[in-house]
Amino acid sequence: QVQVAESGGGLVQAGGSLRLSCAASGSISRINAMYWYRQAPGKERELVAAITVGDNTNYADSVKGRFTISRDNAKNTVYLQMNSLKPEDTAVYYCSANILGFEYWGQGTQVTVSS
Repeated sequence: QVQVAESGGGLVQAGGSLRLSCAASGSISRINAMYWYRQAPGKERELVAAITVGDNTNYADSVKGRFTISRDNAKNTVYLQMNSLKPEDTAVYYCSANILGFEYWGQGTQVTVSS
């Protein structure tokens, strides 16, 4: 069994910052890529950022230059540093971990940015 859990969401004013964390636990042999997605009300889930086991990163155009994804392999944890937040960043943020070709998802954490 593998569990994935996000933390760090909350309410912040526009221009502020938040740091999300996502920890994978359980029967983990090797985590390949880890991802952050988000889903705003009435919208489809979208990929925000990804990081591979070799620390290659990829970002959605809407967050480039503002968000930074990083990982601590020893802790099976991925982080999302979010700066210069905008109201349009408001969403439930989900983490997923690719382990041996399977995707494991967390329950999500709410991020709300007030104007």
